[in-house]
Amino acid sequence: MAQNFLACDREQELLLPPSLREWLAADHLAWFVLDVVEELDLSSFLAEYRSDGWGRAAFDPSMMVALMLYAYAIGERSSRAIERRCREDVAFRVITANQAPDHATLARFRVRHERALGEVFAQVLGLCAKAGLVRVGLIAVDGTKIAGNASRDANRSYEQIAKEILEEAAAADAADDERFGDLRGDELPADLADRSSRRARLRAAKERLEAEVREAHQAHAAHLKARAELEAERGRKLRGRKPIAPAAVVDPAAKANVTDPDSRLVRAPRGFVQGYNAQVVCTETQVIVAAELSTDSPDGRLLEPMISAARGELAAAGIEEAPDIVLADGGYWNAPQIEQLVTDGSQVIVNPDSSSRPTRAADERRLRDKRVHGLYAHMQRIITSDYGAALYRRRQQMVEPIFAQTKVTRRADRFQRRGLEACRSEWRLLAATHNLLKLYRHAPATR
Repeated sequence: MAQNFLACDREQELLLPPSLREWLAADHLAWFVLDVVEELDLSSFLAEYRSDGWGRAAFDPSMMVALMLYAYAIGERSSRAIERRCREDVAFRVITANQAPDHATLARFRVRHERALGEVFAQVLGLCAKAGLVRVGLIAVDGTKIAGNASRDANRSYEQIAKEILEEAAAADAADDERFGDLRGDELPADLADRSSRRARLRAAKERLEAEVREAHQAHAAHLKARAELEAERGRKLRGRKPIAPAAVVDPAAKANVTDPDSRLVRAPRGFVQGYNAQVVCTETQVIVAAELSTDSPDGRLLEPMISAARGELAAAGIEEAPDIVLADGGYWNAPQIEQLVTDGSQVIVNPDSSSRPTRAADERRLRDKRVHGLYAHMQRIITSDYGAALYRRRQQMVEPIFAQTKVTRRADRFQRRGLEACRSEWRLLAATHNLLKLYRHAPATR
């Protein structure tokens, strides 16, 4: 008797046209993403296209948005990998209705709709609020360092940049002389024919360093003006030394990255990373209510801006509830910002000692000044009380898993775009898909 196997006949013709509805289970994430996109306002995407019907037909923006959300949700961010999945993966083929946009089209869509993709975050947050997932009585703020699309070896000092610009120009002139000789030279020069010209990137890095010097002078002038106004109001000079004026010219040793001038060397747990400081504010249910990007390596100046961003995102999502208690680690210790948040009606719990181990004389003075401040003693009483300690212990389990899921599970440990605005859009899209997955797992019965 022959063995009993299920038939596997690849030559069998399909008798009826296949239905995409039969390709995936009804509770699959792909169907959920498509349902969510139907609820989103895509007017900002549609506004980029002609409304008179002329020109070559483009892919439906709703399909492209769903494709991006699903791809980022499962940790697939490479344009070429997404293109391959559109041909090989059933879920991707369902989302695209058996269309296969090429990687160049996908990359251009991300660039063209950079801001709109970042603003999807607020709409997804609103859907989470409607599902009852957003409870902001207790929130936590934290940051993680994410590498940029640039190498540390691409950092150049101002002096090196100027030298390389001159060397690049001399090399181009020599190449033109060798190529054209005494001819007229109607052909395009090398710096125009080569799209990835190093000269343009070197000039951009040089201009960035010069702009930073101008901004430092403007900030110094504004600070002196505010100081003079305060002295006039009090009728006496303020104690202490006046702020030292910044250098008049760019320091020759000042460095910028010629690949991504916006990125910085930021301190990470295992050394320095050429990238950005990615910040989030989340709720007890690990729903992200604010996601922003900074080039500041320490978190000390980011506490109040992040909570303000969270309030703005909640208001945009139609959530009237305001944060009652804010949890943050010691890296966010900033007495003026903490006092401002308390004035705004939020209780702040920051461990004043978790990042206060003095390593240099300057750190010792800073720690001594902190302990003299009355806020330090007040926070110590809160953090050592049973109530405060129990609340503060919840901070780690609220926010740390978000970074683990994003950077490890979904493999988003390096930005693919370059520039602060582009990377901010990518970070907010990652945060939106994080909330999308929370919503997907929250109420399977509603699907």
